[in-house]
Amino acid sequence: MSRPRRVAATLALGASALLLTGCFAAPPQTGGTGAVGDRVAVAMLQPPRSGLTPFSDDAFKLSRWRTAETLVQLDAAGDARPMLATSWSRADPTTWRFTLRDDVVFHDGTALTAAHVADVLTRATRASPPPRILDGVDLAARADGDDAVLVTTGVADPLVPQRLSSPQLSVLAPAAYTGDRVDPVGHGSGPFRLTAVQGTTSATLDRHDGYWGEPARVAGIDVTFVPDGTARAAALRTGTADVVEAVPPGQNPLLDPALVHEVPMPRTNTLYLNTARGPFADPAVRAAARAAVDRAALVASAYEGRADVAQGLLGPALPWAAPLRDAPSYAQALAARPAPAAVRGVPITLGTFTDRSELPEVAVLLEQQLEAAGFVVTQDVREYAAIEADALDGAFDAFVLSRATVLDSGDPVAYLASDFGCGGGFNISQFCDPGVQAALERAAGTEAGPERRAATARAEAAVLAADAAVPLLHERVIQGESARVGGVARDPRERDLVTTDTVLGAP
Repeated sequence: MSRPRRVAATLALGASALLLTGCFAAPPQTGGTGAVGDRVAVAMLQPPRSGLTPFSDDAFKLSRWRTAETLVQLDAAGDARPMLATSWSRADPTTWRFTLRDDVVFHDGTALTAAHVADVLTRATRASPPPRILDGVDLAARADGDDAVLVTTGVADPLVPQRLSSPQLSVLAPAAYTGDRVDPVGHGSGPFRLTAVQGTTSATLDRHDGYWGEPARVAGIDVTFVPDGTARAAALRTGTADVVEAVPPGQNPLLDPALVHEVPMPRTNTLYLNTARGPFADPAVRAAARAAVDRAALVASAYEGRADVAQGLLGPALPWAAPLRDAPSYAQALAARPAPAAVRGVPITLGTFTDRSELPEVAVLLEQQLEAAGFVVTQDVREYAAIEADALDGAFDAFVLSRATVLDSGDPVAYLASDFGCGGGFNISQFCDPGVQAALERAAGTEAGPERRAATARAEAAVLAADAAVPLLHERVIQGESARVGGVARDPRERDLVTTDTVLGAP
């Protein structure tokens, strides 16, 4: 960081610290069954946008607070594990049977039943807009006796268990659902009971001692929503917050390094190349663009070293991806790429958007690297809402995008199909290749587990072999944790944060 930026950040931090008493709610004198101070203070980036209804993105807050739960949860590899459902099996290609726990009691004292679970899933399919995980999925649910639910889909879907892990399919108590409104306060099933929400300012949760699983080790959670990054960093520095979401990279020099933890995200910054028309319709010209890119320089400059140089489209947030690239077939696919063409004086248009502050800087660096290779670059940088339609229509020769590589199912095949399939809805590269399409279809039809992951890696290799896109770097999120807190989840999928293992000790 340059000296002027450091001074400015320091001044901003001082100003933010003066405002902290107004930003953060004072902790209650008692909470749950714990003593004073036995509560975790959390500073979160975004306030609720939809009244904390689980059918919206607000569901991820309910999940991170461990107050609302789903039938299924995901492990680090993305495999389905029991939660409110103890087991599941496939009755036929389009029908799954989920057996429910018999010891779950919601925070309001009502019991979990199969009929209610089926009703919640049905409500989710009728929500407007529906949960992302159900986009394009014809799903129906009905009770099968008192202890099981049958879930059917219009076509065979090997990812039904993973879909049901989405926080947007959390199951709250029956009283939470009134018409189109869903109220999570006091209606969850997790180890923490949501007791109060103060609009977009704060939320309070107490330990629920009747939890069906291991009880929480802290008395409660006091959440404050702090959109300003400088204020969040100041809260960590002054000890006002125990856990802080999304610390801005520019604030790191002002913080104790021991309090800062980088979490790899399933998000890749990628240079998409227009394969349908213009210079990059030629595979050798695409190869020249790939060869021109210096990924390490992008990470060092635009991200101040706080990102991972991309080795593929799928990054370290998916721990299984890197080992699969060691397969001989992966290397063989990449070895078949054409040699770079000579591109002296070749004009190209490069687009990106301003909504993510680092992307315009990435575009400037890429322009320099591409021009050093011989391209003549013209940039077009706008707000995302003003540029998305042009990008999807193929108006640019190249486009820089920060793209989530897994959706709510924890599986990257949908992302690959959307971006590189012949009928993909987000195909900025205007790419359609029969071999790649076949690889994507094989991956999509493979059962979850090691075989599906291997098929996914083969599809990734096929995309990279065609140079339809140049992966640049994998992003990280910076999470702050005070010295007195332990056992906080560092979750790439941003589903877990404060858990039953979270503890507080002396600073």
